[in-house]
Parts: sequence; structure tokens; C-alpha cells
Amino acid sequence: MERNILLTIEYDGTNFSGWQRQPGIRTVQGTLENILSKVCGEQILLEGTSRTDAGVHALGQRASFKCGQGIPVEKIPFAVNNIAGDTMRDGDVKIVCAEEVAENFHARFDSKGKKYIYRIRNSVEMPVFLRNYRYRIWRELNVNLMRKAASYIAGTHDFACFQAAGGTVRQSTVRTVHNLKITENFSDSTEKSYLRGGADFDARDIDIEITGDGFLYNMVRIIAGTLVEVGLGKIDPDEVKNIIESGNRSLAGHTAPPQGLFLVEIYYLNKEHTGMNPLLKGFNLKVFL
Repeated sequence: MERNILLTIEYDGTNFSGWQRQPGIRTVQGTLENILSKVCGEQILLEGTSRTDAGVHALGQRASFKCGQGIPVEKIPFAVNNIAGDTMRDGDVKIVCAEEVAENFHARFDSKGKKYIYRIRNSVEMPVFLRNYRYRIWRELNVNLMRKAASYIAGTHDFACFQAAGGTVRQSTVRTVHNLKITENFSDSTEKSYLRGGADFDARDIDIEITGDGFLYNMVRIIAGTLVEVGLGKIDPDEVKNIIESGNRSLAGHTAPPQGLFLVEIYYLNKEHTGMNPLLKGFNLKVFL
């Protein structure tokens, strides 16, 4: 009898060319399919929920696959992670949990929402160990202006202005952003960032947390880039409302780089399919990185 298995996956996207399998290129999907095929003794094809780009990280990616009655479900994470840790770059991908789900369940089509966090390092200097996990902005950002602009993004809108070219063609560009929150985490040290002319400000991490029913191609990164330009005074926060109504991509901000983006969680109506990474309970990303 065939089983349907749902995985919760975390990975460091630095050395992956994105999620989606590509011939001859190291991707998360391709890497996991190869390992799972060995573990399950048959060819495995994963159906992922989010096609993250190269350099994007995940704490709660979800993917489902069909397989026969082989290895017990509860032993899949250990078996896969054991191979991944021995054969790859110090195990930069990990299965957090595996669970058997209904035969007609589909990880992508049954998902009802996603949460992302985009991380910015607002400091002249970038600590070397954070370079793959932050977008550094060396000029001081006005977070209050960024929050005002964010208030126009929350809600249900046609977000064509925040969609990059080259993605899958969608029937509709209307999406709902349920929550958009911007928080500041100041450095524990007395580190200062010195600007030209002698002005200085406390170095900090700025997190943009966004939850929605779905996102267009590069939508979160374009929103992050737009909010950065608001924080730098390049875009008036009240203008964001007009940018959204225009549907014109050229009026929005730049696409922020991939290394600051984290896929945190995928939501399903069935509460049993939480599959939450234990690290996310009482989650504080400042502690995580």
C-alpha cells in the first residue's frame, strides 16, 4: 500500500542553487530526492511548497512524496540526516520531522499561508559570520517610516508591482498579507556605525516579518527592497499606496538580495500538520543567528 509522507525541512541556502531540481546543479529538492531514493529503495519525487531561490534559507519548508511500505516514517529524518551530514557540506539540509498524511494531501496545493522573515544588518561593518544571512545597509534606516509604509502593504491588494519577471505565470496577482511587522534588535555590544560627516547610530538587526496566503515571484524581496528605500528617504511612505494601485513594477523599490530571506513556516487548515521545527517554539531569530 502506498503511503503519502509530509516532511518539514530546514536548510542553509548559501551553497544551493535554489529549491527546484535542475540537471547537474546542486539544489535542495534534487539533493533530498537522491537521498530519499536510497533510504526508501525506490525513486522519490518531492512536491515542495515554496520554490526558494539560490541563497534563500528555510526553517520550515514543507514537501510531500509518495512511497511504498518500506522504512518506518519516524525513522526517515534520522536516516536522511545521517547521510546528509556525512556526504554534504556539514549537513546544510536537514529533515526536522516526517509524518504520514492522507492519500490526497498535497504539500503545495493544500497550504493556506506562509511566513517569511527578511533580515537586514543596519551597520557600516558586517560581521564576517553574518554575511550569508543578512542584507547590509550602511546608512541609518528610519524604521518609523518603514512601518508607516508597511501599513499600506498589509491587507488584500493586487500586488503586481511587487512581482518580478520570469516566474510562473499566475491567473491573478491578488494576494492577502495578513501581517507585516518590523522589529529592531540592537547589538549587545557598544558597536557604533559611523556615517560620513561624523554622525553615528547603534548597529542593529532589522527584521521584516510577513505572513500571507501566498506570494508572487520575488514578492517578499521586492517588498523588503521597497521598505529599505523608504527607510533611506528615497521613497515617501505615503507613496507606497499609489505604487500598489499602479501595478507598475518600475515604481517599486529594488529586489533585496536573497541571503536575508528565511522561509519560516507553512500553514495548513489541518492543525495536525503543524510539523513545526522545535527551534521555532517561542521563536527568537536573534538567538538563532
